[in-house]
Amino acid sequence: MFFLARLAAAQAPAAAAQPANYAGSEACQMCHEDIFKAFQKNPHVAVEKDKKRGFETRACESCHGPGSKHAESTTAADIRNPAKLPVAEADRGCLTCHLNQPTHAGRIQSGHARNQVSCVTCAEELVPRKRAAVNAECAACHTAVWASFQKPYKHKLPEGAMSCVDCHNPHGTVLPHSIRTVSANEPGCMNCHGDKRGPFVFDHAPVRLEGCATCHEPHGSANPRMLTRHEVKFVCLECHANTPANAVASKTLGGIPPAFHDLRSPQFQNCTVCHVKVHGSNVSRGLLR
Repeated sequence: MFFLARLAAAQAPAAAAQPANYAGSEACQMCHEDIFKAFQKNPHVAVEKDKKRGFETRACESCHGPGSKHAESTTAADIRNPAKLPVAEADRGCLTCHLNQPTHAGRIQSGHARNQVSCVTCAEELVPRKRAAVNAECAACHTAVWASFQKPYKHKLPEGAMSCVDCHNPHGTVLPHSIRTVSANEPGCMNCHGDKRGPFVFDHAPVRLEGCATCHEPHGSANPRMLTRHEVKFVCLECHANTPANAVASKTLGGIPPAFHDLRSPQFQNCTVCHVKVHGSNVSRGLLR
């Protein structure tokens, strides 16, 4: 008996040291049936069915690791939880499939990556979300930006007509603020505001060189048309003014208003009454029509 007890004690560490094996998705389904059913409606179900990915019939373990030990013990310590892993290790699991894809290329440039925000921080549920849910996820971190959408003039995110990812790529891009592009290289604004799309014969230089945010607050503003200034004339005079601080910029971004533009007169206090094509014109160098 003593010999058998010592033999069993010697074999116990060896058995414990055995690596876990793949148990298959059916083993996971036995305890996690609700998660398993939801997963069938998820884009990641392709991992379960595609032989080329190497995880056919064991998609759960593609992210959570081999689950044989967890299936026997049912303890959380015997399974990998990506949400509790260090950021680099959690991202490495995602990149098993997403390597060399646009999401990976953007991830390198992303502020999320630089600030140690892992993929599963935002995509823990791994399901397509409704706009309100996406906005709530982003607002949890970007509180100051979300506050901008409570201003009187804003894009209609609180109403659920848009979401943050309509304009921003959460995985990152080579452009500042992870801005999306449309039609190959145009700012994401043009996806909705197609009537402002160029090229124009006569460009308005700020639109061409600096983009929409030169004159507009993209998230929200207390000013009509989401302008950076309450009155249109003050937006225009940031470039079209003969002041020493702006003398150099005036020569490149637009000329000084002619002398008859007396801003004391009401007829010259709203520039867009005459210069209606402020985004660009095909017929007028002065953007008159």
